[in-house]
Formats: sequence, C-alpha cells, structure tokens
Amino acid sequence: MSKPSDTELTLLRPLWSLGEMSAREIHEATETETEWSYSSTRKTLDRMLDKGLIDVRTLHGIKVYQATEKKLNMLARLIQHFSRNILDTDTPLPAAAFVGSKMISEDEIDELDALLKQYADDGDTK
Repeated sequence: MSKPSDTELTLLRPLWSLGEMSAREIHEATETETEWSYSSTRKTLDRMLDKGLIDVRTLHGIKVYQATEKKLNMLARLIQHFSRNILDTDTPLPAAAFVGSKMISEDEIDELDALLKQYADDGDTK
C-alpha cells in the first residue's frame, strides 16, 4: 500500500472519523485546512483512488468514499517508517508519545502500541 502525502492524510482524517463521505462532504470537512477549490479536492481523491488509499462506491446515485486501511494500521506503518528511515532505529516509538493527540483516543493508545511492536517484529516498512 502507498504512503499518503500530508495533503492526502488531511482528506483521510474525516473518512476515519466519520466513515463514508461524498466528495462534497470531504471537501467541506477539510476546506478550512486545505483552502482548496472543490475541483482540487476531487483531483486529490482521484489520485488517492489510483494509489489504493481509498475506495469508492455509489450510494443512492452519489459516489461515496472510504479509507481502505484503518486509521491505526496506517498510523503504525507511518510511525514505523519514520522510526526506521528518519530516526534510523529499529525500536518502535512508544505509543504513549501520542497521548493527547486529537487523532488518537486514549482507548486507541494500547492498540497502536501493539501494532507498533508487531510491525517492529515483522520488519514491515512498506
């Protein structure tokens, strides 16, 4: 699976928190942060489809998008990649470092910690 760019992560966040959304809903949820036109959001969603980061289906005549990978799985892969390729360490970052994050709840910290340890043991840096 491809790694998302920073802007692609911006579009993934509402999909992770709210589930399936139309392109218009994604645009409205992120336009304050991205300051993009609707067409720019649509173009980015098309690239994300090509990369396999999202899926699309038609619901009541409207295309709705959803993330192809769960939030914690994606975050664990990105954190592991950062640890290995930027920090040059095979030791996983402690999930406790993300306490207070708006993206990760307190309940998800233990699950993220387990994923980070699993990826470190598996050597997963895809």
